[in-house]
Amino acid sequence: MSQGTLTVLGIESSCDETAAAVLVGGVVRSNVIAGQEVHRAWGGVVPELASRAHQEHIVPVVDEALRQAGIVKESIDVVAFTQGPGLIGALLVGTCFARSLAQALGKPLVAVDHLKAHVLAHFIQDTETRPAPIFPFINLTVSGGHTQLILVRGPLDMEVLGTTLDDAAGEAFDKGAKILGLPYPGGPLVDQHARSGDGKRFKLPVPAVQGLDMSFSGIKTAFANLVRKNVAEDADFVERELSHLCASLQQQIVDILLRKLQKAGRTHGVPRIGISGGVSANSALREQATALAQREQWELYLPPFAYCTDNAAMIAMAGHFLHLAGVHASLETMPVARW
Repeated sequence: MSQGTLTVLGIESSCDETAAAVLVGGVVRSNVIAGQEVHRAWGGVVPELASRAHQEHIVPVVDEALRQAGIVKESIDVVAFTQGPGLIGALLVGTCFARSLAQALGKPLVAVDHLKAHVLAHFIQDTETRPAPIFPFINLTVSGGHTQLILVRGPLDMEVLGTTLDDAAGEAFDKGAKILGLPYPGGPLVDQHARSGDGKRFKLPVPAVQGLDMSFSGIKTAFANLVRKNVAEDADFVERELSHLCASLQQQIVDILLRKLQKAGRTHGVPRIGISGGVSANSALREQATALAQREQWELYLPPFAYCTDNAAMIAMAGHFLHLAGVHASLETMPVARW
């Protein structure tokens, strides 16, 4: 078996997407995702409901990934799965399935750090030709549950330079959307409404956080207070100012992310920058990061939208690198909610 024919099945079940993907020689053959609409009525992810939905979806999703890839399960060389971080019940579903499949097939098992997989999404190849970053590079991983600045020296050599001290950026987007009465998941809807709004209409506080760490909890609280105060005086405030409220919230979050990213790039003298994770699909972040990269003379790398949010192709890509390095997991491996 050569690297060019290495067939990796990736399984992702860390939160509210059940996903499976097949990579052959590092190239995507299939990338299947089953979302969970059950959480919409609750305005956020309910862990127990997520676990039950994963149990329902895992077999058909893996079966569909193999079908789209045009292979049978016996052709799999490596089974990779998300070990953490994430919701423990959701992770258990993917972990138990991956362990059982690897044992049944007699194939190596690889346990993947979900956050490192987001970084390695830059190396996924498919029908579209695009460059991958050269090591070292700095990556801003920004999602619903995590926000990190990482110095990436190699596929298995990453150093966290800064992280959020409380809420993640994606969490601030979703909570802000909930305050405005927008359905879950609210982040994409904030982005949509913000396009016709003025990001300077409403002032929000700038967190005084030293170094490369970040904070988004204060913005969420200030935004909630802003909306509550104005609604008490004018019941139509949110409806009338919706686009401006979304734009103001979004701009403050993007400003924090890019200020810290700029500081990281300058401090470490690394001119190659990647942005990944679900929030990397945000249009304002993409546009303003592109402008910043031009001013700083950086090479900027942004994954296609399909590999921004939680997906199994990035898990399979991480599994590809781990397997080549000989890093395998035992059949007794357990998931971890916090890495």
